Amino acid sequence: MLFLPQTTPLRLFFVQFLQKHFPPKPFPGDIVEYPRNKYFSHFAIYYGEKDGVRYVAHLTSRDSDSKLPLFGRALRSEVKLDPLELLGKKYKVNNMLDDCFPARDFHSIVKQSIDDMIGQEVTFDILFHNSEHQATLFRYGVKKSQQIEKIYEHIMPAWEKLLEEKKL
Repeated sequence: MLFLPQTTPLRLFFVQFLQKHFPPKPFPGDIVEYPRNKYFSHFAIYYGEKDGVRYVAHLTSRDSDSKLPLFGRALRSEVKLDPLELLGKKYKVNNMLDDCFPARDFHSIVKQSIDDMIGQEVTFDILFHNSEHQATLFRYGVKKSQQIEKIYEHIMPAWEKLLEEKKL
């Protein structure tokens, strides 16, 4: 067995190579991240396999008759089950909050929560209820979006100055 220390460039190369050419095998309840561009990703929960097809549950407004308007809201969104690779060939397992929150049991809690939500109308809101919020809510029982929190880190200093000057 080949052993490489944690921080060597060669180890990093092998890890990146394996992740690129052999996507990770998700387990039911894992958060699956689909990078969309430099700043944003779409998130889903790995649901499992049916008839040889792997499925994820995700919040989408794809089939709603409302497009995302200027303020990032779609009133007619829903949680859907779709084949894993329908959402993108490039994905990774990203259970980003495992160090902060315990994952809820998939079979007794998460699966039932997903099944209960499928087909129900939900309001998608880029800041307060996006696909990452929904995925963390399913897995951990907590709504969090790290990509939105990063945006707040950049916006808040500018807003604080405007608030002090009473311009906002």
